[in-house]
Amino acid sequence: MGARHDVVVIGLGAMGAAALYQLAKRGARVLGIDRYDPPHDRGSSHGDTRITRLAIGEGAHYTPMVMRSHEIWRAIEAETGADLLTQCGGLVISSHTRTSFTHVPEFFDNTVAAARRHGIAHELLDTAALRARFSQFAVRDGEFGYYEPDAGFVRPEACIAAQLELARRHGAEIRTGETVLGFDADATVTTEQGRYSADTAIVAAGAWLPRLLGGRLARPFKVYRQVLAWFDAGDAAGAFAPGRFPVFIWELQDSRQGIYGFPALDGAGVKVATEQYGQATSADSVRRAVAPQETGAMFEAYVAPQFPKLGARCTRSAVCLYTVTPDFQFVIDRHPGMANVIVASPCSGHGFKHSAAIGEALAQLALEGRSDFDLSPFGFARFQ
Repeated sequence: MGARHDVVVIGLGAMGAAALYQLAKRGARVLGIDRYDPPHDRGSSHGDTRITRLAIGEGAHYTPMVMRSHEIWRAIEAETGADLLTQCGGLVISSHTRTSFTHVPEFFDNTVAAARRHGIAHELLDTAALRARFSQFAVRDGEFGYYEPDAGFVRPEACIAAQLELARRHGAEIRTGETVLGFDADATVTTEQGRYSADTAIVAAGAWLPRLLGGRLARPFKVYRQVLAWFDAGDAAGAFAPGRFPVFIWELQDSRQGIYGFPALDGAGVKVATEQYGQATSADSVRRAVAPQETGAMFEAYVAPQFPKLGARCTRSAVCLYTVTPDFQFVIDRHPGMANVIVASPCSGHGFKHSAAIGEALAQLALEGRSDFDLSPFGFARFQ
């Protein structure tokens, strides 16, 4: 079994890497385990970019976490020289006749309310103002916008790599290519290669979480396949560069799905994605290849009508996994039957922006029994 650890972290994606870094930084004897070699493209923490926004339409209680995450990322950038956070502005477009919505009802109004509550700089734009300022978007009559200058994107692979490197510098042990088979109430973690004992286990396994939890605790978590696609901006690339083109979330009319996306980066084109919740899958059985018919259909239905300046050529595609709860809120709680095990599933399609602060909260919870953040909205009890 080897030496005993203070904490074992299962899964080294967005939340696990952040937790490992924060634990090691505090001097804990910590072990991180991942079945692959993070950052990797098998789970939810890849694809070059993730939106970060300070006013959170899923609930104003999230805003303190994302604000803290920005502080942590800036500190990591200063320490490592990594490029993690770009604040190029963020735009949310909606209308009273929208037929899609983002995660929760009244997402747009919730975003505005969160901005006002927390004093976040923003502008509200009517249709004419949207067209004048952001001509790249084919805005329809009656659509309006929320613009947040301090929103932007983070680079998930770079964030994970930087935090794992800092964790190593602070003495963390990291085991990759090792599949976790289970854990018990004593926080002993069993893998294909051995058993590891600790005072506390943090389970941050993303799309593999339902399998590890099993039984009734797994039921609230559904895993969905998401397709990411990058489209060629051609001669219009300058109009879609950061500084001229913001990250965006668009609650469309005449569509069941909205879209979101990013500026053109690194010559890869403009990244656009929808959110699909039609058929659940699993991390082990998901179809990871993206067929040309899928990206072609995405362009026809979601890109061409909204972005006339983008070309149909898909320069790249990828599959990402969402682990989603029924209310699109996070789970950050102790295992109901195992007090020494902390379960962290802060996902539901809007988790990465909070991950640095959640890692800090998980470290506090594991070592001190409490967190600076109020984690009560994220408990298992709400599913009972």
